[in-house]
Amino acid sequence: MTSSSYLTVKALTKYIKRKFDADPHLRDVYVMGELSNVKIHSSGHIYFTLKDDGSRINATMFRSQASKLSFKPEEGMKVFIRGDVNVYESSGVYQLYAQTMEPDGIGGLFVAFNQLKEQLQKEGLFNANFKQPIPQFPKTIGILTATTGAAIRDICTTINRRFPQVEIIIYPTLVQGAGAAPNITENIYLANRQALCDVLIVGRGGGSIEDLWAFNEEVVARAIFESRIPIISAVGHETDTTIADFVADLRAPTPTAAAELAVPNQQELYQNLLTKKSMLHQMMTSRLTFERNRLTKLQNSYPLATPERLYRPFTEQLAQMDSKLENALNLYVFKQKTALQQMSSQLKQFSPQHQLTVSKQQLAHRTDQLNRAMQQKLAQSKVEFANHIRMLEALNPLAIMNKGFSIAYKDEIVVKSTVDLAKNDVVTITFQDGYAQAKILETHVQKEEGKR
Repeated sequence: MTSSSYLTVKALTKYIKRKFDADPHLRDVYVMGELSNVKIHSSGHIYFTLKDDGSRINATMFRSQASKLSFKPEEGMKVFIRGDVNVYESSGVYQLYAQTMEPDGIGGLFVAFNQLKEQLQKEGLFNANFKQPIPQFPKTIGILTATTGAAIRDICTTINRRFPQVEIIIYPTLVQGAGAAPNITENIYLANRQALCDVLIVGRGGGSIEDLWAFNEEVVARAIFESRIPIISAVGHETDTTIADFVADLRAPTPTAAAELAVPNQQELYQNLLTKKSMLHQMMTSRLTFERNRLTKLQNSYPLATPERLYRPFTEQLAQMDSKLENALNLYVFKQKTALQQMSSQLKQFSPQHQLTVSKQQLAHRTDQLNRAMQQKLAQSKVEFANHIRMLEALNPLAIMNKGFSIAYKDEIVVKSTVDLAKNDVVTITFQDGYAQAKILETHVQKEEGKR
């Protein structure tokens, strides 16, 4: 066989695909099985494996069909699927393309309800700590429901009958169909932005789970949770339960019951006031009678009959205490005066004026001592000076000259001995009244050394 006798993989796959396309039984199949390897892609497509005890098949549900599901496919869920079987050419495998999917045994809406309920419960949206109290005496009530149904009539009639003073604001709202959930959410946010209402009633009349499904949507649940205005849910009949009932601050079994929970009963309030008024009157009458009897009894008692005996001991105690107080006061004043005198004496010793007087006295004393010492020193110095003068006069060469003595100088040096002179030396002879110059002719020594 030549190579042209062989089919390519692509050609074989196309052939198989045409066989699948030509088989009418594969164009519309109904299959039940268990979901496995469920992957919900960010694009919205769902990829999974459908299996049973004997086999498995790869399956895909595109976004256009997946967006219509009322529940989220999960691992291990048993489902009924309607679709077609075909070959995916690029991988050469056949797979099931799902068009619809329903849970086995229970409806898809019920599955979606339980899934969302479990999710929101884990997030804490049902926590009682987040529930806001419903005001006891609201001034304005907002109603979010359809304006054509029986629910709006029942709510308004009940409110006007029970508490006509309250103001009602109606927010016309779609409560059924594709646009209901966004409209409910939008009106809750609108009421919060306006901030005109003290409480909101959100609900509608009864119906099937499909009719009430808008109140099971996640966007509605989150809008109710985020509302700063307390919300009373009033969806369907008493047996109907929605996600909105779990999230709301208060659940009412019916719209009429919601109106009764939102406002007090005026007649009951009035009757309650009358009852309390009567009780208060009886209590005050009984109390006044009791106190009058008690006062009469006290007035007639022995102590009050002679009241001076009641305060006589206290008068005596007062007199004693007054005397003690006076003595204590006098003693205190005496001690304070003594302390004041002591402090005044101490203060005088340390006062600047006293210190100045003492310093002046010390200065005068020191001045007197200094004057006496100076006088003594001066006298002593005068005596010493006189002694020195006499001594200087005694040692003064000029004084000796007055007696006829003179001094000879050679080269401005005193001549003390004849040995210092030689023949023809010129000497200066100082007298008392002047000097003269002389020339040595000869010298003569006292000793027997001969003449020169």
